[in-house]
Amino acid sequence: MVKNKPGTGMTLIEILMVVIIAGVLATLGLVNYSGIRERSMSREATANLRLVAAAERVYRMETGTFYSPVGGSAVDRMAALNTVLRLSLPTGTINWNYDVTAATATTFTAQAQRNGGTCTWQVNQGNAEPAAVGGTNCP
Repeated sequence: MVKNKPGTGMTLIEILMVVIIAGVLATLGLVNYSGIRERSMSREATANLRLVAAAERVYRMETGTFYSPVGGSAVDRMAALNTVLRLSLPTGTINWNYDVTAATATTFTAQAQRNGGTCTWQVNQGNAEPAAVGGTNCP
């Protein structure tokens, strides 16, 4: 039978230090996680806006004008975008609301507005890349 030698166990102070260090590391990880999550969601919006812009250009080549959904709720307009422009933008409980406004024969403006947030991305016929136009939470 082996007996414990004095001084080989962990003291209460040592255990508390381990718990405190683990808590600090977990806090730092969670803060970084939320920032990374927001950046990835913004990348989702800009990628989808590029798709909308490309689909608008194709639609204009086919019909001679840009497409703009009119009336209805945001979900109805997104469903119309998906149907007419042959897209697959997410609908239902989603992170972003996509819309095309002010479309004419020669211009269009498409935007993605964050649900539950203040971030808005926008692209138009002259921009190759979407730009943040609203909110302070656009990474």
